[in-house]
Amino acid sequence: MEPTNVDNDSLIGLIEQLTDPVEPTPISMVPQTWGWAVVAAVLLLALAYGFWRWRRHRRANAYRRAALDLLAEAKDDPVRIAEILRRTALAAYPRSDVAGLAGQSWLAFLDHQVGGQAFASGPGQVLASAPYRESRPDPALTHLAETWVRQHRRAEA
Repeated sequence: MEPTNVDNDSLIGLIEQLTDPVEPTPISMVPQTWGWAVVAAVLLLALAYGFWRWRRHRRANAYRRAALDLLAEAKDDPVRIAEILRRTALAAYPRSDVAGLAGQSWLAFLDHQVGGQAFASGPGQVLASAPYRESRPDPALTHLAETWVRQHRRAEA
């Protein structure tokens, strides 16, 4: 066979002259400017700071979670509730402010921390005498104690 002359003017001749396109170089997914690196670093630092604050807050409030668990186990027993509140207050406030309180001064301290009069003149009155005489279970006292554990503010260090 003779070599065929390809006609450059015909469509078939032009198609045969086509070559495959060259693959472009892959585009890097790494940011090409320093600005994106700075944004990524700031975002990473903000996330680390947020995690650190969350963990610090969680550790600082571990005594509250423990107290709420103990209150759930107390089954409305005023003696156990009084003990749990005392231990919680000792964890949150200086020992010198809490350890010597008894009777009405103890109830006033509890009321002062969350505002109101529920301990001094409400269902919390039983706490002043609960450790010293027999008391009947009181669900209102348990609810009041749970509210106090959740709402009191820790002493500033």
